[in-house]
Amino acid sequence: MAVATQTKPETTNPMLATTLALFDSAFARLELNEGIAAIMRQPEVELKVNIPIVGDDGRIKTFEGYRVQHSAARGPSKGGIRYHPDVDIEEVRALAMLMTLKCAAVNIPFGGAKGGISCEPSQLSQHELERLTRRFAKMIAPILGGKRDIPAPDMNTNEQTMAWFMDEISSHQGYYSPEITTGKPIILGGSEGRTEATGRGVAIAAVEMMRKQGLPPEDARVVVQGFGNVGSYAANILSEEYGCTIVAVSDITDAIYNPHGLDLAAINEHIKYNRFLNTYGVNGEVDHITNAELLTLDCDVLVPAAIENQITEKNADQIQARIISEGANGPTTFAADAILNDRGIMVVPDILANAGGVIVSYFEWVQDLQFYFWEVEEVREKLHKKMVKSFDEVWHAAQERNLDMRSATYVLAVERVANAIQKRGFVSN
Repeated sequence: MAVATQTKPETTNPMLATTLALFDSAFARLELNEGIAAIMRQPEVELKVNIPIVGDDGRIKTFEGYRVQHSAARGPSKGGIRYHPDVDIEEVRALAMLMTLKCAAVNIPFGGAKGGISCEPSQLSQHELERLTRRFAKMIAPILGGKRDIPAPDMNTNEQTMAWFMDEISSHQGYYSPEITTGKPIILGGSEGRTEATGRGVAIAAVEMMRKQGLPPEDARVVVQGFGNVGSYAANILSEEYGCTIVAVSDITDAIYNPHGLDLAAINEHIKYNRFLNTYGVNGEVDHITNAELLTLDCDVLVPAAIENQITEKNADQIQARIISEGANGPTTFAADAILNDRGIMVVPDILANAGGVIVSYFEWVQDLQFYFWEVEEVREKLHKKMVKSFDEVWHAAQERNLDMRSATYVLAVERVANAIQKRGFVSN
């Protein structure tokens, strides 16, 4: 069969360029009908809206919002909504495609979607954020639904955002619809264990790779870039449940390092009251370093859990970690990935490592549809089982096809989506 070739000019967005390059590489290995590639390279639905709200000062403010549904071949579209000044249509396209592949990689019955609003949430009051969220929900409501497209929290959004979103859509429909969003407060149909799920999945993925490499977790020194929701849960779970030593963490203000191990309990307490790391350790118990220095520290495991494009061709040859478990979406560029592979660094890619969030979102959706809810122990047990099974499937695919973990994950995911498209008859022979 003909091998798929790229049908559109290269994007200037690094994340979208990396995603498409990895997709094309996987598709070429599979040697599937190139018409399937044409379908999968493009989103099914894109919606851009201009969102007006009345600010607290009485003036009208306008914001650009997006919702992209990449694929519904394997089930309803699923994906987060982020609030950030850099949100644009190409970033949202990339993230929607990654969600399709992520859901396929861990074999849950969702397609991928993503959304966002270009805004600086720190400059908006709580009332303005609520108005913005409700207006956005109302404007994109025609393409949403518990069996069509299900939003979730993402960068700078949270369970309160999803509560507003769910309430607005429910009001629009005229009945209570908890299944319309995931990542909600538990009292409104959210799932136990959802807040920690992405970080827990990253930790499980890291530990599985340690075991494959013959590294006892209790002997592992771990560096975590990004001590937000994902990074902080990953760090604490790796430390408390697996005995790893966390030697460095960072946030948007600072990075702190102690080669003998950080006191995570003290750091957690500090963050609770002071929010940022740049005021921690004033008595000299830690070294304050840059984020760039943190990425190249001597360690066993590196968890990039901040933002995209952190490991590039400029620093990939300086990474000293044996294992990388990607907590962020797209933290490693395509060129950097090749360098890491050549150096023998084992990477658990984002669409596998950070899939814990969407797995428990799937659990939440199932619970909402049944109006029957699980205890946190059951959620954690099911998540662990799903993550380990998914990791093992990718590991075996990598061994059988002589591929690195990222390539194997993409091949497995692309193959599952392509098969769904063919079985549904979107393309006739």
